[in-house]
Amino acid sequence: MRNLEFKEQMHEYSLWRAKLMESIEMYHQWRVRYGVNDPNSTNTILNILEGLKSDRITLAFVAEFSRGKTELINSLFFSETGVRLLPSAAGRTTMSPTEIFHDQESGSYIRLLNIESRLEDISLAEFKQKPERWTQFNLNANSPSQMQEAFKELIATKKVSRDVADKLGLWNEREAAEQGIVNPEFVEIPCWRHALISFPHPLLKEGLCILDTPGLNALGTEPELTLSMLPSAHAIIFVLAADTGVTKSDLEMWRNHVCSARGGNKHGLAVVMNKIDAMWDDLAGESGYESSIQSQIKTSATVLKINENAIFPVSAKQALLAKVKNDDNLFQRSRLSTLENYLANDILKQRRNILMGTIVRDIGFLVNESTNLTESSLVNATSQLDEFKKVDFENQDMTGKLLAETRDRQNRYMANIESFQASRRVFTVQTRMLIDSFAKEKIDMIIRNTKNDMSKSLTTFGMKQSIRKLFDDLRDLLQDSIDITNETRRLVKAIHKKFKDEYGFKEIEPQLFSIKQYQIELEQIFEEGEAFRASAKTTMTEQSIVINKLYSTLIAKARNVLKQANADATTWSNSVLTPLMHQIKDHKKQIESRLLMLRKINDSSGTVAENIATLEAGLEPLRKQRDELSVIIRAMQLEAYTTDSK
Repeated sequence: MRNLEFKEQMHEYSLWRAKLMESIEMYHQWRVRYGVNDPNSTNTILNILEGLKSDRITLAFVAEFSRGKTELINSLFFSETGVRLLPSAAGRTTMSPTEIFHDQESGSYIRLLNIESRLEDISLAEFKQKPERWTQFNLNANSPSQMQEAFKELIATKKVSRDVADKLGLWNEREAAEQGIVNPEFVEIPCWRHALISFPHPLLKEGLCILDTPGLNALGTEPELTLSMLPSAHAIIFVLAADTGVTKSDLEMWRNHVCSARGGNKHGLAVVMNKIDAMWDDLAGESGYESSIQSQIKTSATVLKINENAIFPVSAKQALLAKVKNDDNLFQRSRLSTLENYLANDILKQRRNILMGTIVRDIGFLVNESTNLTESSLVNATSQLDEFKKVDFENQDMTGKLLAETRDRQNRYMANIESFQASRRVFTVQTRMLIDSFAKEKIDMIIRNTKNDMSKSLTTFGMKQSIRKLFDDLRDLLQDSIDITNETRRLVKAIHKKFKDEYGFKEIEPQLFSIKQYQIELEQIFEEGEAFRASAKTTMTEQSIVINKLYSTLIAKARNVLKQANADATTWSNSVLTPLMHQIKDHKKQIESRLLMLRKINDSSGTVAENIATLEAGLEPLRKQRDELSVIIRAMQLEAYTTDSK
């Protein structure tokens, strides 16, 4: 009855992640052990491990007020406490966006950011780096009642003048008039802007993070929720009330905040139709009840333009009560198990695939390089052994000829190394141009000039023109980078082809830098900005605070995208020729080994049989190196992404 499946799947995911980290660490040690490591690959591997260590599964719950969203969170995750851990009783509900997770370093707490911080030109992300700016209450994780009492702060309110509420973006004259409130002297507003909750719940310790976003007003006046936090969530659970269906405000939230956060992609997006117990009709009976639920699902799916299978009818109230009382029949009536199965199977599986795709992208080329290099070394050593077994070393002329040929190969190799160094110098100049195209100074100058223009604008139209100019300037900057990237890619391919053609090196497809992902992210930011700016909620809120916060958020996000492009271009330029360098180093080692063996034979230093035995013995470490790598690749489950693995 309980959500054991989700908990078990979450635990299994956590174990899988730990094993993946262990296998990647084994691979790193393998590279160190066999002398094929370098600073750039070390940084790549350490960054992957750090990312896996801090990985979280974020589920965002979005709904208008009084849809039972917080009750749903309680029933899904915190029923074993035996209480309504998060405030979800009738009436006042959670007022501030809330993040729930486990902070291993700082322990159990609730941190609250005061509502007045909205007036400061500081993002939520920056505030999170300043714990001293938050009001903190310590939590006793062993006392659900103490935590429940502390969490009441989430619904705390206070009264301020209407002017103050207006500046904070928390006063809407039309909505107030609809409620019969006209020209009030004071307005009730939330005390807190944002809440961070940490405690060692088993699911949170496994890496679950819950984002609870209250109401259209919070989304409409906190751009970071819509533009950063919701898009980064692995799943968004949109909650409706079954008895009302899709209201006007539900639809506005769905279109302007939920769908835009997924970029039009419906993956990881579910609709919960809560409060189905309110649809029960004693006279209509079970068949009438079921018919009403299905009718509401069909209507909601049509309005929201989503598949009916993505709508989950539940009663969070019944589910929580059933779990606390261990009532199987009531739990079945709540229908929560279908939603739990979706979270356990679809969302966690999808997250695993995404994470694996990232690992393959970041480490796959290193593994390919290691596999090819190891196999090449073994093949070459075996080939040399077979050749020496067939040579008549009693024939001094034959031995001398082989020795001379090998010296010639060494001389040609050294000459071409100089050519490679020249090519690398050209490559360094080219990549410096690529990296400089994303330089912070260039980006900041564009942003600074646009901000100055925005500050001088007195109209929404003028503000819109300024932001459009910013987007156009950033697009032009990206286009310059695209041209330089294409030229750099051609150069890398030419260098690889040279050594393949002249030395017969195993062709390793170089990892080419791509600018496409940054283009997509920036275009999405531009689209989000336009949609957010044009939304009815934004239009009806105090222009200066909403516009300034919106664009400062967009600007910060765009800057971060380009900053990441700069960092990725730098990392790529430092590492793209590394596989070729390893092949060159291995080729040099093979020539020197061949020369040494031929000299020993030519100088009659040991019998031919002894030298052949030495070559045969040298194969064993190479086989061991290859076999160890094969075991590690299997542990990482990367077989499908490597080439020529054995």
